Amino acid sequence: MDFFNVLFPVSGVQTNVLIPPLVALVVSFFTSMGGVSGAFLLLPFQMSCLNYTSPSVSGTNFIFNIVAIPSGVYRYLRDGRMAWPLTWVVIAGTLPGVFIGYYLRVLYLPDPTAFKMFVGCVLLYIGVRLLYEFTGKAREKTAANKALEKKFSERAKELKKEQSSRIAAGLPAEAVVKTLSVSVRRIEYEFWGERFSFPTMGMFLLAFVVGIIGGTYGIGGGAIIAPFCVAVFHLPVYTIAGAALMGTLITSVAGVAFYSIIPASGGLTTAPDWPLGFLFGIGGFVGIYLGARFQKFVPQRYIKLILGVIIVGLAINYIRAYFLS
Repeated sequence: MDFFNVLFPVSGVQTNVLIPPLVALVVSFFTSMGGVSGAFLLLPFQMSCLNYTSPSVSGTNFIFNIVAIPSGVYRYLRDGRMAWPLTWVVIAGTLPGVFIGYYLRVLYLPDPTAFKMFVGCVLLYIGVRLLYEFTGKAREKTAANKALEKKFSERAKELKKEQSSRIAAGLPAEAVVKTLSVSVRRIEYEFWGERFSFPTMGMFLLAFVVGIIGGTYGIGGGAIIAPFCVAVFHLPVYTIAGAALMGTLITSVAGVAFYSIIPASGGLTTAPDWPLGFLFGIGGFVGIYLGARFQKFVPQRYIKLILGVIIVGLAINYIRAYFLS
């Protein structure tokens, strides 16, 4: 066992090398089904279980995204479920936000206690947003969204049955995302014969704010963008998952660059721990691919319920610890 117990010099973390990839695999398998890489849950794990609390933990979390996300993005591209206009709007908004978020992290939140409070608030928002979908008011969905989910689930069951219970590798032609119109005012696309749209500038501003939060936290922003798209813009999770992951991948590359290149004052260490981040990324690579592959067979309500309960529990724990410290 001592052979597997390794010290990572940059972060000061000492752990079994099998733990980071295994934890990342399990976490990302479930979170990727909702269009989230899992980085927002891995950061609390690093802080609470590995005692890694310096600002460089945010940069390390971005490395996880860079290594892990491509497998999920590939799966969504292969299935034709990548909503490109949504993806580019998300990227355009989050990139400048991540830059601002870096400075907020190193200038105003270098203290672990204060940063944990910030993490708790972000997690609480994400979790409550997901669980809100189970309230009576939120259940008053449009007939189009209800029909879409039923149509998708029934077709997925048919595909599974046709292939002797094997997981279907592809989807029928009508299950791909088709862009209908793109303008500064509004973007519209089609999926399963249904039309969906969202305000371009509204999505851009949301992405900008999310970029600031994500740059501070150490996530690309998919954890916030995905539930917001579902709850506020009423877009089906099947179409926003790929866009959220792609946006997270691109902005994570920028985040690693900011934390690696831009110097911090006061002797703070912001450079990411590449070996540790890479180990998390390996597990996430497998978990995200499997999650994207199985997503089509898991009802949306189960995806959101699992994520919501876990996230709210973590949030309450961090906020409670802040006030008790």
